[in-house]
Amino acid sequence: MGEGWPVADAAGFLAAWRAAAEGDALLRRQGWHAAVRFAFESDGAAAGFAFGPAPETAAFTLSAPAAVWARALQPLPPRHHHSLFALRMRVPEFALRGEELAFVQHCHLARRVLEIGRWLAMGRAAPVPDSLRPPLEEPETAAITGRYLPVAAEGTAYRIHAEQAGPAGDEGLDLLCLHTAGADGRQFHRLMADRRITRHWRLTAFDLPWHGKSPPPPGATPGDWRLTTERYVQLIMGVVRAAGLRRPVVLGASMSGEICLELALRHPEAFRGIVACEASEHIEGRKTPWADHPQVNQAIFVPEWIEGLMAPHSPAACATDVWWHYSQGGHATFARDIDFYSGEWDARDRVHRIDIARCPLFMLTGEYDYSCTAEHSAATAARIPGARFAMMPGIGHFPFAENPPLFAEHLLPILDRLRTG
Repeated sequence: MGEGWPVADAAGFLAAWRAAAEGDALLRRQGWHAAVRFAFESDGAAAGFAFGPAPETAAFTLSAPAAVWARALQPLPPRHHHSLFALRMRVPEFALRGEELAFVQHCHLARRVLEIGRWLAMGRAAPVPDSLRPPLEEPETAAITGRYLPVAAEGTAYRIHAEQAGPAGDEGLDLLCLHTAGADGRQFHRLMADRRITRHWRLTAFDLPWHGKSPPPPGATPGDWRLTTERYVQLIMGVVRAAGLRRPVVLGASMSGEICLELALRHPEAFRGIVACEASEHIEGRKTPWADHPQVNQAIFVPEWIEGLMAPHSPAACATDVWWHYSQGGHATFARDIDFYSGEWDARDRVHRIDIARCPLFMLTGEYDYSCTAEHSAATAARIPGARFAMMPGIGHFPFAENPPLFAEHLLPILDRLRTG
């Protein structure tokens, strides 16, 4: 190693890094209207990158010791080192110096520059692929049907869009799928195409109000959406009734994993079982002012914040879909969901009262989830007598969306147990 960076020829690496970034077609497209300069720094040695008519000084610098960058530049970085946002939250030695506003405005450019550096550190040459993620063997297109359901919650009437795939009529068992914060039911389309699941299970996924194809209620204005534990439970139970589901298994992750715990507590007889992914009794530190900031493009920042929560093992096609779904969210919808996920939701006073004899509870959390870590979920599961917890290697915060084939390997044994047990 030399000159601060964890590579044999630091000077040659930095020169190649700058040249590859300057010639990168994806960066040219992404930075079309940018006018910014920023730097990556390792033990005092900085590499600067400029876009457009950039100022002479860097607006922000991403700094860490060489040992941290050595892990971040690996082909498959270890947990907490796989994205800039993970580094910021979980690696104390990592620092953002300068203007945080400039960073969140240009975080997509910084991510791509780091990807280019990782590619070169692997001994590869430019040009750099648009994604370093692995390919995906796509399943057959799912046979999905959609309709609107009339659902009331807290005295307000909603039109809820729901989609189904799997056995029709009275055949099959029901699996109710709950999307994550700021997203919608499209997250389950690849699971809906998995015939190992749809052989026995009818999957139902619905969009919360203000999400996907479920509109705001009449008279609402953009930004009015709020999610609370009570409203969430009422909406879910309303969908169960309106869709005619019969003691479904409920599957959720992140904020919908949290509400799974509440369903197990409040309505155990209504469900055959609960699969709560990326769930904890309480999560702190995940609110961000940038998700609805007037100087930040929500359609770029939100999906970038989300992209860093996925594991590097997750296929490019899935990660791209997740990014795209999040870029389409309505004004402040994601921000209000996060107000629930890392604010209003707090079940520390009651999760211990969940009775798994009345409703079996399975908790799964991805190795690469740095928001609700495996340690968070394991600690919650330990407070619930009989709850089963497992960490999922090579998966991040969005298991059913970011890597459906790998997630299915964890889900199928649970579904088989609930079907035959």
